Amino acid sequence: MKNLQNDPLYIQMFSVHGLIRSESLELGRDADTGGQVTYVIELIRYLSQREDVRKVDLFTRLIDDASVSQDYARPVEEINDKCRIIRIQCGGRKYMRKELLWPHMDEYVDKTIKFIKRQNDMPDIVHGHYPDAGYVAMHLSQIFGVPFVFTGHSLGIPKKEKLLADGMKTTDIHKKFKIDHRIGVEENILTAADMIITSTRQEISDQYGLYKNAKLPEYRVIPPGIDIDRFHPYYHDHLPDAAKSELQKYARASLLKELERFLTSPEKPIVLALSRPDKRKNISGLITAYGQDPELQAIANLAVFAGIRKDIDEMGDNEKSVLTEMLLLMDRYDLYGKLAIPKKHDFALEVPELYRIVADKGGVFINPALTEPFGLTLLEASASGLPIVATDDGGPRDIIANCENGILIDATDTREISGSLKKLLTDEEQWKTCSKNGIMNVRKYYTWDSHAGAYLKELAPLVVKKGRPDDATEAATPIGKRLLGINCFLVTDIDNTLIGEDNSRLDDFLEWISGNADTVGFGVATGRTVDSAVEILSQHNVPAPDLIVSSVGTEIYYGRERTYDQGWETHISVGWNREKIVELLKDFDFLEYQEESSQRPFKASYDMAPEKDRISMIHERLLKHKCRYTLIYSHEKYLDIIPYRASKGKALRYLSYKWETPLSNFIVCGDSGNDEEMMRGEPKGVVVANFSPELSGLKGGRNIYFAGEKCAGGMLEGLRHYGLMKQENIVTDHAGES
Repeated sequence: MKNLQNDPLYIQMFSVHGLIRSESLELGRDADTGGQVTYVIELIRYLSQREDVRKVDLFTRLIDDASVSQDYARPVEEINDKCRIIRIQCGGRKYMRKELLWPHMDEYVDKTIKFIKRQNDMPDIVHGHYPDAGYVAMHLSQIFGVPFVFTGHSLGIPKKEKLLADGMKTTDIHKKFKIDHRIGVEENILTAADMIITSTRQEISDQYGLYKNAKLPEYRVIPPGIDIDRFHPYYHDHLPDAAKSELQKYARASLLKELERFLTSPEKPIVLALSRPDKRKNISGLITAYGQDPELQAIANLAVFAGIRKDIDEMGDNEKSVLTEMLLLMDRYDLYGKLAIPKKHDFALEVPELYRIVADKGGVFINPALTEPFGLTLLEASASGLPIVATDDGGPRDIIANCENGILIDATDTREISGSLKKLLTDEEQWKTCSKNGIMNVRKYYTWDSHAGAYLKELAPLVVKKGRPDDATEAATPIGKRLLGINCFLVTDIDNTLIGEDNSRLDDFLEWISGNADTVGFGVATGRTVDSAVEILSQHNVPAPDLIVSSVGTEIYYGRERTYDQGWETHISVGWNREKIVELLKDFDFLEYQEESSQRPFKASYDMAPEKDRISMIHERLLKHKCRYTLIYSHEKYLDIIPYRASKGKALRYLSYKWETPLSNFIVCGDSGNDEEMMRGEPKGVVVANFSPELSGLKGGRNIYFAGEKCAGGMLEGLRHYGLMKQENIVTDHAGES
């Protein structure tokens, strides 16, 4: 096995949604900026400190919106010399909730590929967090042939079941949360992931176990860690050598003042809850339990830090509902002077001080969530010396089993909630035992150093197996890695260009392709389907192309594995309605609908003999009904109708953009009308001698060479014309036209 100390890793993390920066995290500002943000930021920090990591980048979305900080508009944020946050723009620049980002994930993939090529540094591992980023990492893994690791953080099926149980209609769930699309992506991720990391074993059985593809991936349980220096025990502040920074002192003083603003008897112990305002966090259940128990109110105050808010009316429906109910419950149970509900907190400075203030007062931390995948705040509170009360679900079970520092509760039972809180608040010995156990055992089981070490230990076999094969088992270069190193492409039509009536020079052309493979990418652009294209290439011993643009430019595939370009499909699907077009044209008797094997989702194909006004009649019919399309007529026989964003030429321009290769570095060879568009403009065009009349209009055009030889011979002639092969390698004396 390779030694990662001698060959350290470049890891790319992806966490697309929410507000992510390295300092002053806005945790709880909205439903998309929660514990996942803390996790990914801490993980990349600690990974970057290790010798077996060369570099770690966290990719998120670039947001340039007046409603949020300009920090999120910085394309690159350097955390240290081995660690960066990379922001990639997609779907515009406005901040939007994660459910609205799905249509823009392919754009994110394409722009990430551009970034990778620009920096000329390919990752050893891609790791997606949450299904949106999982989608991105999955596609990058397929292109570059590197291992794909996934962490779900939360999953769609459990969320859908919970929303249905709460009485939300299926149609409303789909409309608001795009839940079925999310679940479909999660199923695909399960088929593609090399490893899935979870925080608990229950997450594997009770959450991933709900999926059809649950048994396909490898799972590893690696609980997250916490920063034990930031969340040091409360009693450190009482020791003679205790030293606080001025910022820490300010944070403590600010918090005490804020709590005193709400509380009539601020000296009493505090029951502390800290979460974003989400219905699943069950803040209303906690306030109800407190409000219904006068004895608990007499013993302790309640402080609920429910995210960051300014104007509740301007918040999302979920947050607005939770916060409004919180205020109504405060009024219903007359909890004025007993319940503190501050509007904001600073995660980095104030939250650690908050835990220590509450521990100093003999208080308790509670997580009353209805479901809890892990519960990072439980670890933070425990490390600071707070006993905990937590929902008997998911992560809290493992935390309390390991740390022996609190009580598990049924979060739907308000009496059990209040009873457990009173037990810890009134039993001094149990409070001390739980406090000590939490402090000691968090340091034993839940540090970031141990998490990072376990993480890299699990990655090592993946890298050796897939990303960096041993010499004895070295695999072919992944197509993505190959394309990163190429800055010139030769793309040719197949029928009557590469292969046709004169194949006498085909072997010479293939020899040239083989001899220049290190610097020139080879592609075909054809009206054939991909299967048909591969079949005829195989029959003539043509090696697998780097690129296949098939079905008249409506599909793009890469390499021997024929990796499909989903980004191109997303791009061309805008405004396309194939069923409508076919229905509108069905009564034209001069159109013969081709066999089903020739039809594709983004191509309607017909046979049509040339005759005056037929094409104009088709245009008139389709435009009258506001169809968006491109019509291509070739060889005076074949008529294809495809999306208005598609064509072989547009596909080449997309490939040029995606792979950061100038169009002027493309050499394009063809013989018929469906090749015309891809020859116009910046590419260097070669028209073989056996061309169709439709291309006559290109004569005299810029960057267009008309060869004197047919098929592959004409292509070789064009290569000589553009200076890509020596004169003596061409046996013909034909100068052609240019």
